[in-house]
Order: sequence, then structure tokens, then C-alpha cells
Amino acid sequence: MRPSRSTVIPVRGLRCHVREWGDPTAPRLFLLHGWMDVSASFQFTVDELQQGWFVIAPDWRGFGLSQWTNQGYWFPDFIADLDAILERYSADEPARIVGHSMGGNVANLYAGIRPERVQKVVLAEGFGLPPTKPDQAPGRYGRWLAENRQPPVLKTYQSFDEVARRLRKNNPRLSDERAHYLAPHWAEEGADGTIHLRADPHHKVVNPVLYRLEEAMACWRRITAPVLWLWSDSDWMATFMGNEKALLDSYRACYRSLREETIGGASHMMHHDQPAALARAIEAFMTA
Repeated sequence: MRPSRSTVIPVRGLRCHVREWGDPTAPRLFLLHGWMDVSASFQFTVDELQQGWFVIAPDWRGFGLSQWTNQGYWFPDFIADLDAILERYSADEPARIVGHSMGGNVANLYAGIRPERVQKVVLAEGFGLPPTKPDQAPGRYGRWLAENRQPPVLKTYQSFDEVARRLRKNNPRLSDERAHYLAPHWAEEGADGTIHLRADPHHKVVNPVLYRLEEAMACWRRITAPVLWLWSDSDWMATFMGNEKALLDSYRACYRSLREETIGGASHMMHHDQPAALARAIEAFMTA
């Protein structure tokens, strides 16, 4: 495995953990993880990169080794955190960004909000969220109030082996070796000897603000960078989007320069189970 370095930087009043691989003078490549994931998940993909890159992968606030807020997590915060991270690591040139799932959605919005700051974008099943309707708002706010009154908790485990088994249950394509590598990055041992996930339970609280598709589309239409959509050949994304082909076609129509590719033999967590194919797709697009 290629060695990584851990750096902690201040980002908008919080301690942000950033995992780095490679020579800082090499071309920069930003990898953004998804919900309930951590930056170390990209280790397998970094190991498969053929060119020399300086890879920068932050732990989003409330995940991994980054600081928790205990007050909720909103997309505007992730967008602003990304802006601060890019200002630190890539102030002198537009960034090459790869985002998986939630990380892809953050990158997707940011590329339209700050189009001059983004050179190319790879979205690994992070193309947008299903639309919502205004009449969902009262129920959503009510659920949010209830969950704040009785916050959710995350399951604890008795060993890292148990965490590895849970990771493999979530994704049967994940190898046992990789699951055991990920387990101590996804979780840590507490003072009582039990194993806790490295995530703030507040991430499980429902977002009271509905996803406003029209606003997201307005951002996407302003993207000037070439964009690559990467699909797995599982049905995860199609199911997530309600199998609405017309909806995805309306998303596609927002982009000036869009390519699509499929990673064969992959689950939604394609960076876990098909890292070589993912690395090839990233490098081919970023260097074209």
C-alpha cells in the first residue's frame, strides 16, 4: 500500500483531517468521500493510480478524524468546507475533483457555484438526489424536531472483526482483506473497550430542508468543467433515483460537457471493490 500522511488543518472553526498521498509538487487530485465513509476508503484506488499525483482526501466534518459539530450537518457547510480546502491546497489553479456519492453531490454543486475553481469533475454515483415536493415539508420538519429531542445513536461493536463483518454485509463484493483494513479507519476503540464508528450520530438526523432540485439544476447549468458520470453496474443508483429515466435525462441536459462510463462488477462502493477500474477511468479522464 502507498503510504499516506495525516494532516489536520483549521477549516471554518473546526479541525479537519486530511489524508495525503504522494509528492506535494505533483499534479493535485482531490478525492471526496460519501456519507458514512472516510478518506481512508480511497487507499485501494490510490494504490492503482499509474501516474504521479499529489492526492488530497479530506474527512468531511463529523466523519473519520475530523471534528464533530453536534449541531447538524448541511450541504452549504460541506460546500464551504470544500471551498476552504481548495483555497489551501489549490489556490493557484482550478482543481481536479473526484467525488463519490455525497462527495459527488457536493462537488457537483460547487463546480457550478465556483466554476472558475474547477478544472474537471468525476462523479462516482453522486449525480444528484431525487426531487422533493413542498407538501413533504411539515412532516420533514416534524421528524427533525422529534429526532433532535431524542437523537439517534450508532451501533457499537465488540471487535474490529465485527466491524469488518458489518462492512462485508453492507457490500458482499468487498474482500475480507480490504474489510479488515477499513475497520480501524471506520471505527475506534472507546474507553470502555467497545468499538464505535468514527462518525457523529447527528449525521443520522434527517435534514429538515427539502432537496430543491431546481436550485441544484441552476448550479449544474453553470458548470464549465468537463464532467464524467461513473456508474456501477449494480442497480443501486437507478433504484435510488426511483428508476425514473426521464428524471436522469433532465439531469443530463444541464451539463455542457458530460461523459458517462460504467464500472463493471462494482457496487455503489466502487472504490472498495473495483479500485483498479475506477483509477483507470479517473486518470484517463483527468489527463485527456
